[in-house]
Amino acid sequence: MTNRSYRSYEEFWPYYVAMHSRAATRWVHLTGTLTGLALTAYGLARGRKRYLAALPLIGYGSAWPAHFLLEKNNPATFGHPAWSLRGDAQMIRMMLAGRDAELAEIAQKWLAENPCQGCPPVTDS
Repeated sequence: MTNRSYRSYEEFWPYYVAMHSRAATRWVHLTGTLTGLALTAYGLARGRKRYLAALPLIGYGSAWPAHFLLEKNNPATFGHPAWSLRGDAQMIRMMLAGRDAELAEIAQKWLAENPCQGCPPVTDS
């Protein structure tokens, strides 16, 4: 599904959320990104530039395995890196605002409208 072409971020957004259809995947993203941001901020505050690597290493290092192990899909980053970064920020903002259920609805709607041949249905139990 990552080979689809999108004309705008707004068109890409529901697909991005669908690639994070399981709550566990979204929470792994949130945890990895916020941990990476915290370590990066700590490093910058201490004048340790090597801590800048914490954000991509911890952020992607936790998120990508969640895609392979939980979602059984490839990260959207592989096909759409800039929009994926923007999508991650938007998804995390929504989660921090208590709107995770809305993300689940967006994902389920997109998946229902774009069925994958031979893919098991997503259930988030």
